Amino acid sequence: MKYAIYGAGSLGIVLGAWLSDKTKTAVTVIDRNKKSVDALNKNGAKVLYSNSTLLVSKVNAILETEVKEKFDIIFLLTKQIGNVEIVKKASKMLSKNGVICTMQNGLPEEDVASVIGKERTFGCAIGWGATRIEPGISELTSEPSASSLSFSLGSYAGLNNEYLAEMKNLLSLMGEVSVEENFIGARWVKVLINSAFSGMSAVCGDTFGEVAKNKNSRKIIQRIIKECIDVANAAKIKIEPIQGKDVVKLIDYHNNFKKKISFMIIPLAIKKHSKLKASMLQDLEKGIKTEVDSINGVVCAFGKKFNVKTPFNEMVAEIIHKCEEGKLKPSFENTKFFNEILKVKEY
Repeated sequence: MKYAIYGAGSLGIVLGAWLSDKTKTAVTVIDRNKKSVDALNKNGAKVLYSNSTLLVSKVNAILETEVKEKFDIIFLLTKQIGNVEIVKKASKMLSKNGVICTMQNGLPEEDVASVIGKERTFGCAIGWGATRIEPGISELTSEPSASSLSFSLGSYAGLNNEYLAEMKNLLSLMGEVSVEENFIGARWVKVLINSAFSGMSAVCGDTFGEVAKNKNSRKIIQRIIKECIDVANAAKIKIEPIQGKDVVKLIDYHNNFKKKISFMIIPLAIKKHSKLKASMLQDLEKGIKTEVDSINGVVCAFGKKFNVKTPFNEMVAEIIHKCEEGKLKPSFENTKFFNEILKVKEY
């Protein structure tokens, strides 16, 4: 099968480099940005880790407007902003029965399926992170071990076919791959992590590790996670474990004793990804729109649908939008905006 990576951002660079290195075949990377395409074709896809070069691999990079060949699998790694239009472009690059595997944040499968149908829609929640340093160069911010470089893969239509098998084989070259029967539950744990850690990374202007270490931001992270769990419960979604950790068992609480335990666990739970800098924070630093409405906004939308209050996720979205507008800057000072809702009695 022929496959391509659509989106040469932080994660697309890493995935392209890794698969190209392991398959010994130059992987096709599609992007809308000429500088990214030129850098990849000239220097290859470069991955850094702890200030050292981890990997450099040759890739075939091409502008999205110049793609002429057809692919059986497209791994979609673009931002979700304007997603339906992006998927329409990608669909023209597919072979007759080709499929799209969206690796985007949030719950993007519905947008993909609205264009190409459920049977051709697959999803993958990525359990690792990276920061794009410049066109063609990304820094891995998760430990470069198979267990840390994990993927949760599934079919939106619940299929188990040759496409799913091929995707599993490819991604297994990089890290551990779980094929999820309860794919929405696997997606939801990533929504939870992104809402809490990416959200607060963008609000505070620092890494996952630093926002988990700071006691003020950690209190907010804990409440964001609690909201995500409560919303999922109301929606009858069973949240799946990630990288061997059952987030619900570890961090959910219904009394003060368990709340104190979960508060202590939070920095330990994110330790392998402590250097990760949220893509939303990277967007704010570049002065571009974030995906907050597809992350924290998803939790808020589900909360409204199932009558669960989500004031912490709403506040994260509000602060990030104000940062986009230039009314606020990412800073730990922004934790003060949560002070009043932190006082609200939980049980």
